[in-house]
Amino acid sequence: MRRLVSRGYHVINLDARGHGESAWAPDGRYGLPLLSQDIKCVIDTLPSKPALVGASMGGAASLYLVGNSEEPVASALVLVDIVPSINLTGAAKIQAFMRAHEDGFASLENAAEAIREYNPRRPRPKDNSGLLKNLRLRPDGRFYWHWDPRVMSAGTDVEPPLWAEQLMAAANQVHIPTLLIRGLESDVVTDEGVADLQHRIPTLEIFNVPNAGHMVAGDKNDAFNQGLFDFLQRQFPSA
Repeated sequence: MRRLVSRGYHVINLDARGHGESAWAPDGRYGLPLLSQDIKCVIDTLPSKPALVGASMGGAASLYLVGNSEEPVASALVLVDIVPSINLTGAAKIQAFMRAHEDGFASLENAAEAIREYNPRRPRPKDNSGLLKNLRLRPDGRFYWHWDPRVMSAGTDVEPPLWAEQLMAAANQVHIPTLLIRGLESDVVTDEGVADLQHRIPTLEIFNVPNAGHMVAGDKNDAFNQGLFDFLQRQFPSA
């Protein structure tokens, strides 16, 4: 985000409901229509239509919003390792990891070890304090992921999303410049899924990131930035 700002872009880093510093939904609802309307509420405060950049769940919500809006709400769309037709086996692997630690971690070291076991390709940081961006220390002395566990409750399936039909229908209605940034070792996005999205959005651009999984920016941040910056510069050359 800082690098985008340094290039002259105005950046809003939105924590989805139930994630980060945003409040948890009192009713535990986190469906695509609600997530997309949260984005729309922010867009409505802006003087011009933004470029939406969303990874995984955020990308799905952005795609849903763009494809289901009667009037254009964005000038460009960047989807980070998410397509309507995802690999369900890979999605189940991610969900299993997220559900496995609902009781938190005794230490940052324990959290780092769990991440390393799930994603051995990612270099282990020298300082585990960076995990505090994604964890919260609660009064019981344990560290918990900074999202509402009900996000993973039966029937929601929002990380990664499993609303294939809704997202396919939305993709058919996307008529703005769109980029897919894909991790070539992703558990979620397959060649078939990319081909399906390209069929629905014929002008789709694709930027492949080698040696990166579903969390593309975390695995290969410099390569991710390159793909994003090149696309944005072409869409907004005066920025």
